[in-house]
Order: sequence, then structure tokens, then C-alpha cells
Amino acid sequence: MELDIDDARLEFAAPRGYLDTASVGVPPASTVAAIRQALEGWQRGETRPQDYDPVVAAGRAAFARLVQVGEDDVAIGSQASALVGLVASSLPDRSRVVVVDGDFTSVLFPFLVQGGRRVEVVSVPLDRVAEAVDARTTLVAVSAVQSATGALADLDAIAAAAQHHGASTLIDITQACGWLPIDASRSDVTVCSAYKWLLSPRGIAFMTVVPAIFDRITPHAAGWYAGADVWSSIYGGPLRLAATARRLDVSPAWICWVGAVPALQLLGRVGVEAIHAHNVGLADRVRCHLGLPAGRSAIVRVESPGAAARLEAAGIRASTRAGAARLSFHLYNDEDDADRAAEVLTTGIVSECR
Repeated sequence: MELDIDDARLEFAAPRGYLDTASVGVPPASTVAAIRQALEGWQRGETRPQDYDPVVAAGRAAFARLVQVGEDDVAIGSQASALVGLVASSLPDRSRVVVVDGDFTSVLFPFLVQGGRRVEVVSVPLDRVAEAVDARTTLVAVSAVQSATGALADLDAIAAAAQHHGASTLIDITQACGWLPIDASRSDVTVCSAYKWLLSPRGIAFMTVVPAIFDRITPHAAGWYAGADVWSSIYGGPLRLAATARRLDVSPAWICWVGAVPALQLLGRVGVEAIHAHNVGLADRVRCHLGLPAGRSAIVRVESPGAAARLEAAGIRASTRAGAARLSFHLYNDEDDADRAAEVLTTGIVSECR
């Protein structure tokens, strides 16, 4: 059954003025209840490892639907940087990787640690990524939404440039998935940590890989859960990995997955398009109050001196990134949250915004 935003908001106990989803998302009540039940069952010794297999499968399927790919194209992990690291460590020598100035280090460090003689990392401003791609480029690695600013990458232009020059793309969708419509099939690889906009426990990350490049990524962390048949892959050789993106899986943090499934399914029932309109609408409401132009992002960067301190003093939870206050809006926020933040930031003098 589909939910509208108002009905979905009833699932949350987020305090008024929580505007920090870009740091940590707030779980729905169904997630908290599922984790509590799982912990109690664990305490009573009622659970077996195999009992979590359907839970992980449901989470993989729910994520696949959110990003418009098949389940066989989704691998699971624990952190985005570890998944990016699989790609970075699989690059051939003398690769050239184009990245974004000031991007989140989980996208940068796995390539920088390879060393300049093996992998050349070229860092450019966000609006120049597509033009920096040339015939020497092996890979473009960029966050779809910049963590510090909320700025959106031009994924269409990047994909076109990469295709034209025969390069691959890796898109970190951690700050996008859950509010920005994403078609992961348009990128060779995407990675996503689930504890922000996907409202899930920390310890879950996803990776999508187009089938054409499965064999280019070495599953350095392969274990029993990457096996073609998980429960007949727990002892001994020979190597027998799954033929799908599951070959890149690491074994799941079970309780985290119990909590993730209700959250992912809730987002699917509301629909990313509806969440996008809601979140960006609230962000634009604040921008309007502050005299800023409308944007395309659910994240608002406020460079006013002392903004973060004023928000905190007023009991509004935001964050500070790259020297500016960062506000982020999700489906549990409403117009009162936006207006209250604007009043604090403008010392009570706000324009009329609709």
C-alpha cells in the first residue's frame, strides 16, 4: 500500500527541528521495533545464521527497486569506502582517475592510497568533471550530491563524456539515494551507505555493478557470503564465487539488516519522486526566506557567520561542514521546521514564501 508524506511522518519520533539527515538519518518506528524484536530473539537463543538470509534478500531487493536495477546487480557491504576500495585496487597500472575537488574522502582516499605511479588522480571542480574526461581517463569517481555543499553533479554529462572516451564511472550516491531519483543502471558502479537518507542502521552499504564489468573488479574481500551457494561455500576450495554482483558481497551485520528492511520498504512505499518534491520544496522554502535562489538539492548550505551556533542555541539540529552550516530535509520534516530554521538564521525577519 502506498503512503503519502503525512502518513509516513507518523512513523517517526524525530524531534522538532532535526535537520541533520545528511549526517545521520532518523529510523522509522518499524525499524526500531524490528531491531528490538531481533535482539530479544537473539537474547533467548532463538535465531540461527540462516534465519537472516531472507532478511538480507529483502533488503537487497528493496534497494534494487529504489535505484532501478535488478537484484543480481547489487552487492552488499558495510561502508562505502570499502566498496570503493574494491574498484580502486582493481584498476590496472597507469590508470587515470578523475575526481572532484573537496569530495568526501571515502571517494578519494581509496584512489589516492594507490600511489601516483600506479594511479594518477586528477582533481577538478565539480562543474568541470565532464570536460576533464579524455582518452587517457580510466575512471570517473564522483559523489552524485556533494556532502559539504549539497551541489548536484551533472551525471548525464559525466556519463556521456565517459562513454565517448571509453572510461568507466563510479558514483557515490550516499547523499542522494532516498530523496533524489537515481537510475543506477546508467553508471558502471554506484556505492551507497544506508545510514543517512535510507534511514537504516550504520553498518550497511550497497554497490551496484553493471554486468559488463563484473570481471574487472577483483573480490578482494570474498568470503563464504560471496559464494555461488552461500551455505556450501563455508569450507575449503576450490574458489566458487557467485556469477552475479553477489561475488562482491561481504557477510552481513545481521541485526543491522533487520532494521534496514522496514526503512527501505517505507521509502519505496512513499516513492522517491514524492520524497524528492517534499525535501527540495522545504529546502527551497528556507532558501527563499534567506534570499537565496531556488536549488535542486535537499541540502542547504548557509555561510552566514555564527549560523551553526544560532541554530544549536535554538535547539535545531544541523551540522557544520567546510566552514558553513548545513541543513538537510527529509520526509519527517515539515514547513514548520523550515520556517523555524529561517527565523533563527534571519533573527526573526523572514520573507513570505510559499
